[in-house]
Amino acid sequence: MTRAGSQRTLLSLVAVMLAVLTALGIGPGPGTRIAAAEPTGTGSGQPSRPEFLKLSLDSVTPTAITATSDPYFVVSGTVTNIGDRPVDDISVRVQRGAAVTSPSGLRSTLRLDQINYDVNGEFQDVTDGLTPGQRKQFSLTVALHSGTDLPSGISSIDITSPGVYPLLLNVNGKPAYGGQARLDDARFLLPVLGVPGGADPKHPAAQPGTPAVDAPPVATTMLWPLADRPRLVAGRPGSPDGEAELTDDDLAASLAQGGRLDQLLSALESVLKPDSGRDRTLVNAICLAVDPDLLLTVSDMTKDYLVLASPSDPEGPTRAGTGTHAAKAWLDRLRALAPGMCTVALPFAQVDPAALAATGDVTLADRALNAPADLIDNLLSVKSVRGVAIPDAGTVDSDGATLFAHHGFTTTVLADNAVAGPDGPANLTSTKSPAAPGGTPDPGTPDMVNLADVTVPPAAGATPPPASATLHAATFDIWAATALAAIGSNPPTPPFTPDKVRYDVTNDSRAARLQDALGAIAWTSLNPQPGRSRSALLMPPQQWGANRDEATQVLGQLDLLLRNGLATARTFTDLLAQQPDPQPYELDYLGAAADEAVPSHFAEPVHQQAQRITELMSALVDVPQQELSPRAFLTPLRDDLIRVLSLSDRWAGTAAADTNAQRRLDQTTKTMDNLYGSVTVLPPGGVYTLASEQSPLLLVARNDLPVAIRVRFKIDAPAETNITDIGEQQLPAKGNRSFQIPTEVSDSRNLVIPIALTTPDGVALGNAVSVSVRSNAYGQVLAIITACACALLLLLVGRRLWHRFRGQSDPADEGFDPGTRQSRRARKREQKRQEAR
Repeated sequence: MTRAGSQRTLLSLVAVMLAVLTALGIGPGPGTRIAAAEPTGTGSGQPSRPEFLKLSLDSVTPTAITATSDPYFVVSGTVTNIGDRPVDDISVRVQRGAAVTSPSGLRSTLRLDQINYDVNGEFQDVTDGLTPGQRKQFSLTVALHSGTDLPSGISSIDITSPGVYPLLLNVNGKPAYGGQARLDDARFLLPVLGVPGGADPKHPAAQPGTPAVDAPPVATTMLWPLADRPRLVAGRPGSPDGEAELTDDDLAASLAQGGRLDQLLSALESVLKPDSGRDRTLVNAICLAVDPDLLLTVSDMTKDYLVLASPSDPEGPTRAGTGTHAAKAWLDRLRALAPGMCTVALPFAQVDPAALAATGDVTLADRALNAPADLIDNLLSVKSVRGVAIPDAGTVDSDGATLFAHHGFTTTVLADNAVAGPDGPANLTSTKSPAAPGGTPDPGTPDMVNLADVTVPPAAGATPPPASATLHAATFDIWAATALAAIGSNPPTPPFTPDKVRYDVTNDSRAARLQDALGAIAWTSLNPQPGRSRSALLMPPQQWGANRDEATQVLGQLDLLLRNGLATARTFTDLLAQQPDPQPYELDYLGAAADEAVPSHFAEPVHQQAQRITELMSALVDVPQQELSPRAFLTPLRDDLIRVLSLSDRWAGTAAADTNAQRRLDQTTKTMDNLYGSVTVLPPGGVYTLASEQSPLLLVARNDLPVAIRVRFKIDAPAETNITDIGEQQLPAKGNRSFQIPTEVSDSRNLVIPIALTTPDGVALGNAVSVSVRSNAYGQVLAIITACACALLLLLVGRRLWHRFRGQSDPADEGFDPGTRQSRRARKREQKRQEAR
């Protein structure tokens, strides 16, 4: 009897004895513990945590089996004692389940209990024992199928046909105070593209060029994302000589050698290098998807830049950034790579289309959706693919889709369960085989569907748009996308992953998650399905965490499918050019995406600040001699508002994402307040005295902005004054200007005149001032006195003339003798002559 058989017999005897003792009311004594088998998977799909040993998969060599491979593969792993007691007699074996026959099985079979892995290899000793904290690495050589004389220590898992097979590593041990039991396991997928011969005369070696599947190759396209979360500090308008400020310097590490973005780019370079040994076939299947916000940030980092000492204190101290060299090198490499392959722009900063639509700001949406293609083209010197929107969540609501259509997009890229056909949403969670009795096959979704409920509304007075204006959706396989998202460190579970198969993938090792992704990539090629198109769009998450080795393995798997005739390269533009399925489809906005979306309370304040930016932009003047244009000055603030609506931080938790979004919004609002307050009227000191009632009012306006601006004076003149509106005026950048305002004052009292500046559209600028004005004119009293005197004079003259015309003497002349008047004058002359003597 083998050692494994003896162990199974011993465990059976122990179970029988425990049952008898329990029936008699007798149990183990105090301090005695019998270790029971602990399955790591349950029917609910929720794994239980190991208590004594932790088993992790380190590698599978080769990662995929082909018809020309050796008939053996090697599985390496590590066993770690995570308990509080020693574990003895540790052994491992490999078990196999049935080949995955439905796409949902790529996820669900990995959560099945170990009893479903019914093809068992032999136990192989790992070590005699491990004390707490100790670990031991091991390797198992496994034969694909049994031969006449397998070498000692090699088990067979009896694979005789191509497919994607779930495998399980089972570790047994004997904890102190307990018996031998299964203490942990590790699951992974093994893609078998072809069955090699050589180990068994019944399985001769396959002939070169023999297809593994009697079906056309799968037309395959893959997007290769380069994106990062927003890093620029909010509330910093453009400046001709200012340094960029980043919240942290993590991006420098990501761009440097060994960083995430460096490794993703390195994996692509390994494919495109002339010495890579690959032709252009693989390159044609890949399209580089780039976030323009990342490129803007990296471009800013190529010059001197600053980093906040504390990311939570945007106005706190800063330090010099350390990533200038890494940013230059990475950007140069990308500029050399991008022109040789397909390139497409992602929405700015992974903006949430639903939240963007809720703001109702057309200019903001244009910057988030349409500007990215131009940014990518300018920064990388390429001609990117146009007319396609790629939302980060893989799903979009009707408002977001309508926003795409309004901004000229003809296609969006969505998960295949984010659309619903005439018969309702697809049954994407079935775990039954399509061929099994009573099983419901996964119906699948066409590559390109017509979203009949999303059309471009006609302009006023125009005829309705043609049918081609209806938005189309290119769909990607959620199972492959879910598996690709699990690659790397801290992987997210995408919102399009069905609830029934959601679990914490970090319980599996990185090597196991990589194997699952390689299996998911190959599944469609190996499993022709009636009624399903032979095509695949592979979509990793936009902030993909794969390292260089993992990314290279993914590219290698795709290349392996191409070279074995299981796939054919399809360019992204060819996919977009396909005619949609004739049946109408509707959007099916996924609940998980709605839960992780940007909260609705951000929409209104973002809208308000976006309007303020637009209003200020319309007042600024682009002067040729000016270093900074109005667009370059204000666009960074508009970008900050888009970053408020980003989905990039929300997969890690909504609390931190809401905090970051609110901080960005507050900083942008504060900056806009300061900008509007930088253009104002300087208050004159004391009382302003006019030299006359028509003297001009002298005012000085100041513009502290680095760009020129058009203004108007808003003067609330009191009734005693008449102030002329001098119309629209221009203030120079960073300068003052004096103005003479024609003014008429009809009162000598002190008058208070409120004066403010506005944009030509009437939006208030700066703070209003009150000018005290006093005129040297007598004003209304003088006018009344003068009028009365004139009236009296006219009355006296008229009376005299009236009497003269009638030949009468004026009553005022009564008692006056003309001769007496003359003699009086003669006496005075005579008196003066005598005095002179």
